[in-house]
Amino acid sequence: MSNPNAATDGELHRAVGFWGLMFLSLGSIIGSGWLLGALTTAVIAGPASLLSWLLAAVMLGVLALVHAELGAAYPISGGTARFPYFAFGPLVGFTAGWMSWLRSVMISPIEVEATLSYSDRIGWVHDRVHILHPNGTLTLAGLVIASCFMLLFTVVNILGVRLLSSTNSVTVVLKTAVPLLTVAVLMSLAFHGANFTAGGGFAPHGAHGVFAALPAGVVFAFLGFEQAIQLAGEARDPQRDVSRAVIVAMAIGTAVYLLLQIAFIAALEPSAVSHGWASPVGRGDFGPYATLATALGAAWLAVVLYVDAVVSPAGTGLVYMAGAARLSYAMGRQRVLPAPVAAVGRRGVPVVSVLLAFVVGELAFLPFPSWQALVSVVTSAAAVMYAFAPVALHALRVRDSARPRPYRLPAGSVLAPAGFVFANLIFYWSGYQADWKLAAVVLFGLVVLAVTRRGIPVGDRGVLRWRSAAWVWPWLGGLVVICRFGRYGGTRALPGWWDLLVVIAFSLAVHYTAVRLALPSDAVDTAVRSERS
Repeated sequence: MSNPNAATDGELHRAVGFWGLMFLSLGSIIGSGWLLGALTTAVIAGPASLLSWLLAAVMLGVLALVHAELGAAYPISGGTARFPYFAFGPLVGFTAGWMSWLRSVMISPIEVEATLSYSDRIGWVHDRVHILHPNGTLTLAGLVIASCFMLLFTVVNILGVRLLSSTNSVTVVLKTAVPLLTVAVLMSLAFHGANFTAGGGFAPHGAHGVFAALPAGVVFAFLGFEQAIQLAGEARDPQRDVSRAVIVAMAIGTAVYLLLQIAFIAALEPSAVSHGWASPVGRGDFGPYATLATALGAAWLAVVLYVDAVVSPAGTGLVYMAGAARLSYAMGRQRVLPAPVAAVGRRGVPVVSVLLAFVVGELAFLPFPSWQALVSVVTSAAAVMYAFAPVALHALRVRDSARPRPYRLPAGSVLAPAGFVFANLIFYWSGYQADWKLAAVVLFGLVVLAVTRRGIPVGDRGVLRWRSAAWVWPWLGGLVVICRFGRYGGTRALPGWWDLLVVIAFSLAVHYTAVRLALPSDAVDTAVRSERS
């Protein structure tokens, strides 16, 4: 008897259950962000960094629930690229997929760089291996070791999603246990409650500090909840498991990050923050929890943290390579990227897409030397990627209302526009310097699309649906203009708080315009059927 889950020609292998999907999302959420996030946000916002985590949890929680409904209703791999495609056609689908793919493909090398940066702080590694130059860039030895990590990620992904799921499940257990252990040990050894009002009060930099902390590591730490959705096409029971996996992973990640921030602030020596939060653990120290553990007499915990500093980022990098490969696979299926990226190997894995993620990841080591260098850029790209989901959900509820929805977003008519607003606010807070570069990347993506279409016979190219995509360019261009005059890297011509009102009003206008421009119902149904055929 044949196996109903076995891969057939051109199909992905459905082998992942609820726990595998949940661990894929949670493994992406708990990566290098937990090791650096508390320090970075405390420096920017002080104790009010707790509000940054709560605000991010609410905003990304709404976006996660949006993805949960979409993932359950349309259980296909590379969903972040395909949901906008169903609602608005190939051009919008490509734009969303392009941003999503770039974000995903860059995270694997970033996480590898985080692993090597932490490892370089171990005495014998620093003295004998010489992974980093004094300016933080990788040495030749560092590049070789980084390439070995990327090659390992590639091999695991090519061997199949079942091995990926099993490997990730093991690492996620450790990645979750170590932060919780850190919280328990630090709180038991030191809890200085006065730190929460020290150094200028609970919010030394006001609301601006709370908002500025979001793109500096908070939002980045939460990224990845959608990984279960990217692999929905390989889930055994996607209608039941995808939405549950996303929701559970997001809830666990939020609890872990809040506890870590509380433990970090409370464990600091009061004298280190009595005059401000500019340097709570010493300048140049990027191992804050290990430093605190050593100072409090728990050197054994510092050793555990250094080990986890390798495991956590490496595990996240492994998962993101899988997600990036599924995104390029999805766009290859849509014929907006060259057809070979949609090729599936004997194990039901998009091998060419995996290899492409490896090559681009290798190139990323050259211009981006550190974990910190790309956080704002990656956060901004993620905001654009996530913004497509709520507007697609609203449009698909209108144009594809009869489709079964195993999970339905409560108050969707309110939360879908809110999710779009939240994504645009994150984009705005990421700063003008990151945002205008992303606009340039979008234009480059259109060149890639044009070259790809030139290689397709005219009769097979399909219709781009320019009318349904007409809202995208005014949206992205308008956001960049607002950022140019805003207070986050811009000219500050827009007064405080008024800038947020401008972003909110602009976002709502774009959202409802986009819904009206969505494809007609028959075109949506045809697009969905073609993807499942």
